[in-house]
Amino acid sequence: MITFDHIDNGNAFDFGRISEDYTKYRDIYPDVFYQKIHDLGLCRKGQQVLDLGTGTGVLPRQLVKYGAKFIGADISENQIALARKLSEGMNIEYIVSPAEEVDFHDGTFDTVLACMCFTYFDKAILLPRLYRMIKDDGHLAIMSLIHLPGESSIAKGSEELVLKYNQSWNGAGYTRPSFDSNGIPTSYKVDTSLGFEVATSFAFDVSLLFTRETWHGRIKATRAIGASSLTQEQIALFEREHWGFMEKQPESFEILHSATFCVLKKNTEITKPKSEPKV
Repeated sequence: MITFDHIDNGNAFDFGRISEDYTKYRDIYPDVFYQKIHDLGLCRKGQQVLDLGTGTGVLPRQLVKYGAKFIGADISENQIALARKLSEGMNIEYIVSPAEEVDFHDGTFDTVLACMCFTYFDKAILLPRLYRMIKDDGHLAIMSLIHLPGESSIAKGSEELVLKYNQSWNGAGYTRPSFDSNGIPTSYKVDTSLGFEVATSFAFDVSLLFTRETWHGRIKATRAIGASSLTQEQIALFEREHWGFMEKQPESFEILHSATFCVLKKNTEITKPKSEPKV
């Protein structure tokens, strides 16, 4: 279990507790999401790519078809064990490591990906390390795909039930991103003095199709419920009440999501960013 003061009031969570559900219900990125990555010139044939917070390897497994060589890193041994199993026969390597401790030679990577995980990283440690490990013409792509409860009564109802059982969860009420004067989504909190500047940054809406069962599983396989420090009894009570809510919904329905991309490039005028703290 890991904790962060700025996440859920410091309550512990561990995605490794829900690796099977994570695999079954969190692989929801639509084709347009992967196509955007490819169209930006990322993860193409011949590139070396590092995927931070890889989880069960969702992104590498879907992007490897474009020909890049992938390394996925995650802090959870359970997540990586399942990622390796699901990636058999693919050109993907996995390592168990916190993002801040990943260590490769200078200029190793053309692209580093961080999808739905950047908030968990200590950026003061991570960004100088990435500056060193990314090639001078390489990129760091920070991405997210999050549902919009203000646009869906189903998503809003699910969040209300989550908060009933886990009042410390601070991931509720997501809205479309705002961008700072540098073009960086404000929620990403990137300090440009650490060596990176914006290459491109944008957001777009995408509507995803769910059934009662897959949306129920998607909500369960989250930091707020399955990966949280709630007891098994509390989780079971949530599941029962949430499934009752699901039974009142159509058998299938769409949930609007916001996809956010912030692709950073090295500011090579900075020969060395702020000193890298010891890990």
